[in-house]
Amino acid sequence: MTRRVVLILSLAALTTGSRAATIENVISPTSVVLAQAGARSVANFDGKPVFYCGLKAFEAWATPLVGQPVASNPDAGITVSVDARDVALEQLLVSKGWLQPVVLDDEAQAAITERRGGWACASATTPFDLMHTSVDPKVLAGIALNESGLNGHAWPWTLNIAGQGYFFRTREDAYRVVMSLIAHGRRDFDVGLMQINWGYHARRFASPWDALAPATSVHVAEDILNENYSKTHSVAKAIAYYHSANPAPGQAYLARFARHLNQIQAGL
Repeated sequence: MTRRVVLILSLAALTTGSRAATIENVISPTSVVLAQAGARSVANFDGKPVFYCGLKAFEAWATPLVGQPVASNPDAGITVSVDARDVALEQLLVSKGWLQPVVLDDEAQAAITERRGGWACASATTPFDLMHTSVDPKVLAGIALNESGLNGHAWPWTLNIAGQGYFFRTREDAYRVVMSLIAHGRRDFDVGLMQINWGYHARRFASPWDALAPATSVHVAEDILNENYSKTHSVAKAIAYYHSANPAPGQAYLARFARHLNQIQAGL
């Protein structure tokens, strides 16, 4: 009996040979089996699987990838064709919400806060668990629900213009409106996940586009809360002052925050 030798493909080999390499199996968001001319290799991606919705949900999404041809790109690594264009397989997993990369880039932040893929079943605090630096994630989540809450979760592409809230489908949609407001000399609007007021805090951002980045919004909110606490030495006042230092609106804001915090702690 002849013993069969299975060769391990190198990345460069994916674009050589008489037959294109294909995806034979998607083991997990971090591990994909590739096949070419009877030889197999395993492509591993850095990061963590996003299994909040369970493994079966991921497998249902990944099934159409099996049999798809792949190629290699010096910059993007392993690529697949999506809508007639080559897309990095690793970035596809990130953008569709199944892979948490080591560094939460713009696409990962969007996937997390838009609740794509496996993130759809994560708790309301999960984005803040991942993006916070100094403030309790539950506090940040409670404030975000006050500021940009939509269907029980904070929505990143939110604007409040002169007291009226607007929820946009994409970051690009919200950005176009922000730029139009600025072009018309408007500063009376709040922007992003944590609804940072542009008139008071524009200097904290590198650009209007940066102001919409969820992680940036969280970090600026933390700075504001920490500054409020250093002035008042009161957690309650730091949260109330995030909205207004005037007693009436500040207390009403704090009461809404308390209701959201209770819901978060109850796991609702």
